[in-house]
Amino acid sequence: MRERAVSGTSEGPAPAADLDRPVVTESEIDTSPRTEPLSRPPYRAVFAAAPLAMAVVDRDGLVVGANDALATLLGGAADELAGAVAADLVGLTSDARSLHAYHEVLRGRQSRLRCTRRLKHPDGHSLWAQVTVAPLPDDDRSVLLTVADISARRELQARLRHLQMHDPVTRLPNRTLFFERLSAALEAESYERSGTGRIGLCYLDLDGFKAINDTLGHRVGDRLLAAVAERLTRCADEAGRSRTSVPLVARLGGDEFALLVEDSTGTEQLAEVAEAVLRAVQEPFDLSGRRLSVSASIGVVERHAAGTTPTALMQAADTTLYWAKADGKARWTLFDPERNAHRMTRQALASTLRPAIDRDEFRLEYQPLVGMEDDRLHGVEALVRWNHPQFGVLTPNRFIGLAEEDGSIVPLGRWVLRTACEQARRWQLDHPDEPPIFVSVNVAVRQIWDSDLVADVAQTLAETGLAPHLLQLELTESAVMGSAGRPLQTLKALSDMGVRIAIDDFGTGYSNLAYLSRLPVSALKLDGSFVRGFQYDDRDAAARANPADEVVVEAMIQLAHRLGLTVTAECVETSAQATRLRSIGCDTGQGWLYSRPVSPDRISELLGTPDVQAEAGVANP
Repeated sequence: MRERAVSGTSEGPAPAADLDRPVVTESEIDTSPRTEPLSRPPYRAVFAAAPLAMAVVDRDGLVVGANDALATLLGGAADELAGAVAADLVGLTSDARSLHAYHEVLRGRQSRLRCTRRLKHPDGHSLWAQVTVAPLPDDDRSVLLTVADISARRELQARLRHLQMHDPVTRLPNRTLFFERLSAALEAESYERSGTGRIGLCYLDLDGFKAINDTLGHRVGDRLLAAVAERLTRCADEAGRSRTSVPLVARLGGDEFALLVEDSTGTEQLAEVAEAVLRAVQEPFDLSGRRLSVSASIGVVERHAAGTTPTALMQAADTTLYWAKADGKARWTLFDPERNAHRMTRQALASTLRPAIDRDEFRLEYQPLVGMEDDRLHGVEALVRWNHPQFGVLTPNRFIGLAEEDGSIVPLGRWVLRTACEQARRWQLDHPDEPPIFVSVNVAVRQIWDSDLVADVAQTLAETGLAPHLLQLELTESAVMGSAGRPLQTLKALSDMGVRIAIDDFGTGYSNLAYLSRLPVSALKLDGSFVRGFQYDDRDAAARANPADEVVVEAMIQLAHRLGLTVTAECVETSAQATRLRSIGCDTGQGWLYSRPVSPDRISELLGTPDVQAEAGVANP
């Protein structure tokens, strides 16, 4: 049945929802059989002796008669209440809406009024009362007012609410109460009325708390949480001494706590709170004869309240807490919009990476590998590009790490392998008079573990018609040098197939050179950091060159040649670098001196060119 509600206000603490408003419902209309008026003697006796506080009120709102229960409740005598204004006795005049509804009942336009009021007793104490006003049966001149003392019920509800809204271990406000307070603080009427219009949040958790729980037990862990809560509360009280409000301290769950600073004055204030919390938590704890030391990581967010939602604020705080953990723990970190934008971009890329393969959003560019002795094109490295519909053309460093994390590197790697081999075979068919060039493809370690790389390569070579020795697979030094078990078996199987294996970025890790001789490797690619230290064309750059780099590179080239390996130098940018590398025996070079990564058509133009460096100089002035 449809309800009609008339709401009112009350003094004191916020009452429970079902008692806050005077409510009138059609179901409360008295449909019982008609009884005789209260004016008859038997009913007067019942009225006088009833334990429920009652009064008969005329249509003008004046008390006609009241029983002893009402007089006792209000702290007076029953005969003194006659003629009094009923609305004043039960506090209906304090709320315009309730008063209007009351007058509607007196006029017969509304069937009933029920509301909750806080009444003051003459002896000084207050009580909560439920007031009901309804017409008397068979009496058009009067209404019946009843008043029920519900103070005990309200106290019970308050205790239950406190238990519901507070953490039993630390006695701090829990997650529910925290979000209730946060939502109220972010309401426009709350921050527009007064204050700074800003809000701050310190979101923290304890470093290494799980280890304490696991080794010492949950009882000790709970004591530690309670002790931390006490220190956080002291920090909040100290921070609130010179402010209009004390920060709210809450336990959000587990070892996670929050300090909510309403009307914050800026990041400096939040930084002071965070520093105080770090110092407080880092002080050793003495718990039942045990001395424990912990630290905390804190994410700090401070911003305008306008336009902020609880969800957005907590997301920012959670992200910043993660940064504090990732940056080394035992510290606080301030929310950085630019860093967060990068993270959001990363998430957006991760979520669209797999579908992008099916949507054919990737393409390959090829960077020449040029012979040092003859300046001719010997091979190319295939470099994948992502034509992202939102972020434009993305280079591998923007998405390969993501692909390795979520496993999409496997299907992406298959696509790169097939596309590169098809293109290499096409160049071979289009230029039958030129020596065929090899194509070098990067392979991630996860491709070896999560797929049958040997089978993928064999199938690709068979279907494209590319000879195995024209395919080179590049793996990083850290991946190859630690190869054992399945990875090593895979590399040996590929090498036995005739595929070239190259170690990329060689020299950046801690190479076991003795182990290198036992690996099925055919080429080393020297990391560009060594090449950058070589001689330059101008004197200033030459003065900055590192002679040790040349010594190291020369030694690595000599060692590689003794092991039967070829050497490619990466990041060759000047003729002086190329000349020096040629003089110490480097086999091939790769870098902007020869060409940037280019389209397959540009590689076709370079095929057969007697001097790639000279040709590249025309193409890349």
